[in-house]
Amino acid sequence: MSTCPDIPGADSPYRALPISDHVYWVGAVDWALRDFHGYATERGTTYNAFLILADKVTLIDTVKRPFADEMFARIASVIDPAKIDVIVSDHSEMDHSGCLPDVLARAPHAALYASPNGVKALTDHFHLAHPILAVKDGEQIDLGNMALTCLETRMLHWPDSMVSYLDADRILFTNDAFGMHYATAERFADDLDPAILYHEAKNYFANILTPYAGLVLKVLDRLQGLALPMDIIAPDHGPLWREDTESILGWYTEWAEQCPTTKALIVYDTMWGSTEKMARALAEGLAAGGAQPKLIPLSGSHRSDVALELLDAGALLVGSPTLNNNLFPTVADVLYYLKGLRKQNLIGLAFGSCGWGGEAVTQVQELLTAMKVEQVVDPLKIKYVPTGDVLARCVALGTQIAETLRARTQEHNDAEV
Repeated sequence: MSTCPDIPGADSPYRALPISDHVYWVGAVDWALRDFHGYATERGTTYNAFLILADKVTLIDTVKRPFADEMFARIASVIDPAKIDVIVSDHSEMDHSGCLPDVLARAPHAALYASPNGVKALTDHFHLAHPILAVKDGEQIDLGNMALTCLETRMLHWPDSMVSYLDADRILFTNDAFGMHYATAERFADDLDPAILYHEAKNYFANILTPYAGLVLKVLDRLQGLALPMDIIAPDHGPLWREDTESILGWYTEWAEQCPTTKALIVYDTMWGSTEKMARALAEGLAAGGAQPKLIPLSGSHRSDVALELLDAGALLVGSPTLNNNLFPTVADVLYYLKGLRKQNLIGLAFGSCGWGGEAVTQVQELLTAMKVEQVVDPLKIKYVPTGDVLARCVALGTQIAETLRARTQEHNDAEV
């Protein structure tokens, strides 16, 4: 690896890392990130950018603006950044395009490519004087001795998103698809704990890609149809996939299909313990009926934890006390967050204890309806402390919901056969 001592940052500890014969990772690790658009990122993240040493030196995406010096130092450990000939923006979101103007300042002759929607987004973000070249779906960018093929992946998860395929090294650069928020010193998934990889990939899908599950399946079908040889899948967040690319592709297929399951999520908050008593009785009934209940008390849980657990659930039961004629604040927060994620194939129930008005249960019911959650039993609203009869009714309702879940899951499984 050559160095460029005349380039600012070349004496930095940051170095480019080779990932193939012609490609280097020149991204940045954000160890401190703990929130991404309301989604808790307890393990931080990475902003992956890639340098291709082709006849035309090419940079795939950039990094979040505060990490520009780290990226430039990594580039400078290989080549003078002024020698970059081509910049490809697979995704215009600011954690991937944030220091694009800085790159153009150092390499003003570079040709900048983006999808047609990417051209619009980058223009609105930065109002650049530099021309942006639109690359259409399926078109190639000539790098001299190799080429990049660009495929639009609109709404995964922005309108401008695309992936780009390097034929020479059989690498698919996938921007936000197939990634995760996970800060590590290792660059490849096979060097990391498989359990953590699965958890963080699932967490990422649940909180970012669930609304676009149908589009994910279309992209997966297209990639399968193209039969591109893929030695490496290189997302813009988290580790890269090389030895087991089928794992991440299989997981995405499973999560995107949103098949019925017998897992039942009970999400609730409570003021004096009454709604919690109802939640626990519902869980007993669900378990007795053959479902797998999961209780999430919102007093100690984050909205993104709920989204993660909901990804492979078949039922959503939501309990709320009434506060000032409204939903309890934590319940309102979670339901509006989940509404935007548009999880499919759910049945559900609204329940809760109140003092007098009891508006919260009706509001939960309305929100579940807006989320297209089928409510197979009537809402359950009680006053003050639940009696033994009320708790017995909760158990019965839980069992009834479990029976519905089992029937739907069995029907789906039979259809699959």
